[in-house]
Amino acid sequence: MYQRDYLLRMIEMLGDLIAGLLGKIRKGEIQQAREEMDRLYTDFLKEDSALFLALPAEKLTDSLLKEHNYTHGHLEILALLFGAEAELAIAERRLKDAIELSEKTIILYNFIATEKKTFSFENEKKVADIRKRITDLENEISKQTR
Repeated sequence: MYQRDYLLRMIEMLGDLIAGLLGKIRKGEIQQAREEMDRLYTDFLKEDSALFLALPAEKLTDSLLKEHNYTHGHLEILALLFGAEAELAIAERRLKDAIELSEKTIILYNFIATEKKTFSFENEKKVADIRKRITDLENEISKQTR
């Protein structure tokens, strides 16, 4: 019970921090947003972002749960971080990286939903929004290569 309450508070706090980070991105403060993004990985998951970004999508959940001893709560936090990281990648014009991060975010949200064995309209909306973002990014990349 206490652990779940702690996790919920951590997720709420992270949500507030990400909102601030997204505000910096909108203002064009990309370097400050990048520095803050890197700190968030370390502060919340006690690892450098490189560990998570390097994991292949198909091994993401297994690797984190089995090899790194992360919990489902950690995966929820990572899903939020990957979503923000994708927004930062878009601002940095790294569109292919944004697509990969978005796909990893969907994997995490779907895994969490399956493990919780509950249906969430909020989760489904998040996944639908991310899928739309992926489609938009793919269309933009396609236009650039013409």
